[in-house]
Parts: sequence; structure tokens; C-alpha cells
Amino acid sequence: MSNSKLTVDSVIVEDGTRIHFKDWGTGPAVVFSHGWPLQGDAWEDQMIFLASQGYRVIAHDRRGHGLSSQPWGGNDMDTYADDLATLLTALDIKDATLVGHSTGGGEVARYIGRHGSARVKKAVLVGAVPPQMVKSPSNPDGLPMSVFDGIRDGVLNDRSQFFKDLTMPFYGYNRPGAKESQGVRDTFWLQGMQCGIKNAYDCIKQFSETDFTEDLKKIDVPTLIVHGDDDQIVPIGASAHAAVKLVKNATLKVYPGAPHGLPTTHKHQLNADLLAFLKA
Repeated sequence: MSNSKLTVDSVIVEDGTRIHFKDWGTGPAVVFSHGWPLQGDAWEDQMIFLASQGYRVIAHDRRGHGLSSQPWGGNDMDTYADDLATLLTALDIKDATLVGHSTGGGEVARYIGRHGSARVKKAVLVGAVPPQMVKSPSNPDGLPMSVFDGIRDGVLNDRSQFFKDLTMPFYGYNRPGAKESQGVRDTFWLQGMQCGIKNAYDCIKQFSETDFTEDLKKIDVPTLIVHGDDDQIVPIGASAHAAVKLVKNATLKVYPGAPHGLPTTHKHQLNADLLAFLKA
């Protein structure tokens, strides 16, 4: 980490990978970790709101995603957490609130599991993957491996079309009466296509198979867990309902009818809840 090189919008981590980030506003720090296969821009609705409310908001593009480098290696949860640690150290962030959506929620949990909470004041997990997504003897309520094999096939065979199709369940646009936004769907596709195919492929194993149980038990800061009860990507039963039992000081807020992409579809509700939690 001492080898990191910082510029106005990037940090070079130990293996030479460039991690791109946005750093807006002044005040208490809120650091965002995005979902797969997106980038820091996926948090733009929360970032412009909180920066306007007197917070410093920081969002990085996970290695291989967005404007960060696309390394062949290091596409694993431990390295994602270490990249985040390098960023927080380089920017000398203290008393941060870490906010993670989906895969990013795993990144936040693994960061605290590996690096502790010395720089962390609070945590927020939104539609997050912990404790574990894949079905196993220890996780009988998880999704079968065939689901994730299907995602891998989609990425390898025609990831452009796969990402376009994925937007329907991701944002709940496949539900009766849903108000579909072509713009939101296009944005997801655009961000997904900026992710390197090797990085996107490797990350599937990380968000599906990683067991975050011990990481969640190590979280020792106030934690807000937000999840939609109609999340078709990360079903609430094996994720939020299980996670809230493992995190010592956690509060669960369930959004009725909300999809996985609730930071976009339910942005006003999430913004208000984040602000209240930050001020609490």
C-alpha cells in the first residue's frame, strides 16, 4: 500500500492496476462500492444528493470495471477489498460510512473482515450478496450453481445482449405495471460493456461463491441493511434476512416491491434513508 500513487481521479495499487474514482464535495466521507458489472457512476443519484447535503462522496470503479485498468489477475474478493483499502489509505479517509450495493456489499464486508474498522464509522449494505449467494450444505436457501453457470454462459456467448436482457429483472421492469425506462436500461448496458470481459467473468464466481459469514461477524460499526422484497437477482431470504442475524448492530429496512436496482428505481427513498442514517 505504501507503493500507491495518487492522482486527482486514480490510485495505482500494489500490482500496478489503476483504480479510478470520483471524489466530490466536503464533509464527512461516504464511500460507495458498486455492483456487477457496473461502475462508480451507478451511485450517481446518491452521490449528487449527499454531496449537496454537505458530505464528501467517493466512488471507485472496481478493478476491471468502468475506467479502471483491466488486469488479467487479481479479480477476487480479497483483492477488491485490498484495492479499497489502498484507496482509503491514499486519500487518508477517516470515520467513513461505507456503502455497498450487491457485489459491492460483499466488498464492504470483506474490507472490514480483512482490514478492520479503524477508518470506518458506519456501514450500509444495499441489495447486498452476503452472507453467500450459491446454494450449499451450509446455505440451503441459496441459488443453485446452474444460475451462475447461466450468467457465465451469457457473458461468454453474447454479453452485450445478456446485459440488455438482464436489465429487465434487475430493475423489476418485467413486473406487471412497472414503468420501464429505456434510458436506465441503456445506462446499465453502457456501464456493463465498459467492464473487461475477463474481469466480468471472474467476478461472477466472487459474488456467488464467496462466503462472507465471518466477515459479517467482524462488522463492529452501526450497519444499515436495505433490500427490496422483490429482488430477483439477490433474493432477500438468503441475503438480508440472514445477514441481519450475523451483524451485531444491524438494522434491516425492507422496501416492499423493490427490485435489485433500487438505488435507481427507489432513489428518493434510499437517499432519505441514507441521510437519516448518516445523521443518526
